[in-house]
Amino acid sequence: MNKFILIFWCVLFSFDYSIAQKSETVVLVETSFGNIKIKLYNETPLHRDNFIKLVEKHFYDSLLFHRVINTFMIQGGDPDSKNAPAGKFLGDGDVGYTISAEFNQKLFHKRGVLAAARNGDEVNPEQASSGCQFYIVQGKIFTDSLLSIIENRITRMKAYNKVVRNKNNKTLFDNLNMFMQIGEMDSVKIARAKIEQLTDLEMPNITPYKFSDEQRKIYTTVGGTPHLDGSYTVFGEVIEGMDVVDKIAAVPVDRFARPLTDVRMKISIIK
Repeated sequence: MNKFILIFWCVLFSFDYSIAQKSETVVLVETSFGNIKIKLYNETPLHRDNFIKLVEKHFYDSLLFHRVINTFMIQGGDPDSKNAPAGKFLGDGDVGYTISAEFNQKLFHKRGVLAAARNGDEVNPEQASSGCQFYIVQGKIFTDSLLSIIENRITRMKAYNKVVRNKNNKTLFDNLNMFMQIGEMDSVKIARAKIEQLTDLEMPNITPYKFSDEQRKIYTTVGGTPHLDGSYTVFGEVIEGMDVVDKIAAVPVDRFARPLTDVRMKISIIK
């Protein structure tokens, strides 16, 4: 009898654990164009938990989708957007911390995924994510031949990132940023040419990036933004409301890609 009870509880706890492992948090993004339901991946726990924390604090309520590019993505989460006057450039707001990258080739930039925005490699060589800004991929369909070209571009970006990470090149990038700030464009060109040379030298040391069969199938049928793979963390996907994403992506925007009419959001956890 005692043995039976022990086996019963072992099976019960094992069953509960497996269910818990498969359960995924679902959030509801409410907008004036309709609602979007997004599930958060358990494979990216740092991003999942941070997003849940912000949602529970009502951080995203009344923030804008401040950057919208049709056939690419819609971006939001800048805290400065809450009370921003019309025409103000947005995108620099943050929460004072970043999230370590959680790259996973199984979680790629197919149409409808949720991913974290971040600063560029020059100031963020670790490719850490913004603590609050995110984007939802709208994307487009790609051909196999174009995907092969993008594979080469991703490989080169990995070589470039290695150049950025090299501490011996810090002065070079510091000078590049300084030249850009003061408008010394001739010096900018010279610095960039040197960086390109260093990237060329790193290329033989980089394992060529290759899309998986699944990625190729999705990108050539459903679509997405494949050139972002391996550089930006994907941590969820839309399960309902892609038509709303398409509507938002199609709104008129200014020269900063900010919608001319504010598109606000409210995010809550529904599961």
